[in-house]
Amino acid sequence: MTVVLALESVGVRRGPSWILSDITWRVRAEERWVLLGPNGAGKSTLLSLASTRSHPTTGTVTILGETLGMTDVFDLRPQIGLVGAGLTDSIPPRERVRDVVMTASWGITGRWREAYDDADVRRADRLLRLLGVIELAERRFATLSDGERKRALIARALMSDPEILLLDEPAAGLDLGGREQLVRRLGDMASDPAAPTTVLVTHHVEEIPPGITHALLLRGGAAVAQGSVTDVLTNEALSATYGIPLEVHRRDGRWAARAIP
Repeated sequence: MTVVLALESVGVRRGPSWILSDITWRVRAEERWVLLGPNGAGKSTLLSLASTRSHPTTGTVTILGETLGMTDVFDLRPQIGLVGAGLTDSIPPRERVRDVVMTASWGITGRWREAYDDADVRRADRLLRLLGVIELAERRFATLSDGERKRALIARALMSDPEILLLDEPAAGLDLGGREQLVRRLGDMASDPAAPTTVLVTHHVEEIPPGITHALLLRGGAAVAQGSVTDVLTNEALSATYGIPLEVHRRDGRWAARAIP
């Protein structure tokens, strides 16, 4: 199976502190990964490397066969779908939802003078339908709920037909209903063989959708465990990751964890 993302002995330093240290990790085509860990574990930094938004201090990062520091990242970025907290703020509030999705074809936020054809409209609508928000296509982005915005932005990330999809805490800030709707849609995508290779960052095992195949656990910038999700999400590994005794359960493809009294 083709390796789409590879980190070899990667470290990231910010001032005197190491945010990541000695991370070796490979993501293969058709795999669906979750990155788990407490605040400050290095999850978002790892995703920043995978999205070409930053470079390692030590080690090498290879994305779709190209090594960071030896390639033009602007050629790589159209092949990487990214959903992160910063993107919401860059969307013009009055932008229509369909245009929010379509402008990803040009790598911009905010429709201007660029031209779109019927095929672009059909693809945007198909993705909005896939994420369950097609009825919002003509709405202004600013009028959407947080959950609706998250699903619209995932549709946007898929517009350019990326090879890899990176989701940085997509369920953060959602209420229970919004979270469950999002997790269900992500589960549908994860189970679709035509969907891109996916990496999902979250703090909570409850936000892991069915269909996730692999997990990487981080603590203090170092890898605690990685591999098949069923092998990695154990009481011992999660307890070491979060620093408290935890008990984890899986039922009907969904995970849950609680502290051991």
